[in-house]
Amino acid sequence: MPNKPEPFGPDSRGFRPQQIPESANLNSNCNASRCLNSPKSFSGTVIVGIVVVAVGVMVCGLFAFVWYRRRKQKIGSALEVSNSRCSTDQPKEMFRKSASPLISLEYSNGWDPLADGRSGVGFSQEVSRSFRFNLEEVECATQYFSEVNLLGKSNFAATYKGILRDGSIVAIKSINKTSCKTEEAEFLKGLKLLTLLHHENLIALRGFCCSRGRGECFLVYDFVTNGSLLQYLDVKDNAQRVLDWPTRVSIIKGIAKGIHYLHSSRPNKPSIVHQNISAEKILIDQHFAPRLSGSGLHKLLADDVVFSTLKASAAMGYLAPEYTTVGRFTEKSDVYSFGVVIFQILTGKTNVTQLRLGPDSIKLEDTLDENLHGNFSKPEAAKLVGIAMICMSEMANQRPTMEAVLQQLSISC
Repeated sequence: MPNKPEPFGPDSRGFRPQQIPESANLNSNCNASRCLNSPKSFSGTVIVGIVVVAVGVMVCGLFAFVWYRRRKQKIGSALEVSNSRCSTDQPKEMFRKSASPLISLEYSNGWDPLADGRSGVGFSQEVSRSFRFNLEEVECATQYFSEVNLLGKSNFAATYKGILRDGSIVAIKSINKTSCKTEEAEFLKGLKLLTLLHHENLIALRGFCCSRGRGECFLVYDFVTNGSLLQYLDVKDNAQRVLDWPTRVSIIKGIAKGIHYLHSSRPNKPSIVHQNISAEKILIDQHFAPRLSGSGLHKLLADDVVFSTLKASAAMGYLAPEYTTVGRFTEKSDVYSFGVVIFQILTGKTNVTQLRLGPDSIKLEDTLDENLHGNFSKPEAAKLVGIAMICMSEMANQRPTMEAVLQQLSISC
């Protein structure tokens, strides 16, 4: 039929022959039932690929986040500290020069108490070299503030045991920024005061550091091996914790000398009231000599923090009665607390409130620690009881000065 139009003729609306590439073979991969390169198969492959890539990205992101947090928080142990950073076989000053200096550290919310020239109360070059630590040294010493090295914790501070690169053992007190004085000048004055305190019966400050990243100030002290006096009170079954009579007398005299040093005014040191003398604040070194801790610390702390620390002292009977009326501390307040500590050492007990009686009503045999088994000097014990009683007088003006106490203890000032 010559007049019948062809299905794909020039006038047809179907596909034109030239639209199909000559090299295409439409039937090469197809059979009667399906085609291997169908659109559905191709889409499925793309979706699977996208899912695999997305999962991989998520895993990598999670790994990166964990790594960042671990690095940021500095959580680790000594095994994670490289020998090149925390080695103890190189001099301390060499590491200080290689580590990032404190002056390059930044502080949160503009808190930069150690920035040179900002507050007008700068440190001398000698003090800077002798006392400034950087954060890396503090972190290495404490194994990044490991819980294993935690010695104690309070509402405003935590204390860690640490080992410096020169091998010396220290106690590092971490104080959060919110507990420190808000005025940088006042904070610096308190910090400078701590560097001026040098006495055999005080815990020596080795250095300090402030960190913006952690929002903390660190005070580095000598570590005292035999704990606090509190551990030697109320002893029952541990004979090793029982102090003999000569040791008790020596501790009382050492505490008196330490307090007298704080109260005395010298050319390079003003008179200081401790404010928080207690058995817990009196540490015992390897020679069983007493070392007062916390001296001058209240100069760094905010007023509300200082006030909160008084609750424990009041509960234990260390707080002088006049504080409730005048609301301030004096040297006679420290004298009162010293009297309480004398009774604690003599009796071996924490609670000595029942001894606030007249001296005539106190019998030495019933008062002194039964763990002594009578091995004490009665004249010496009677003198110490008398000193404790007058130190604990209700009226502040009736209490002696620490200089007078040293004279009664036959200790030269």
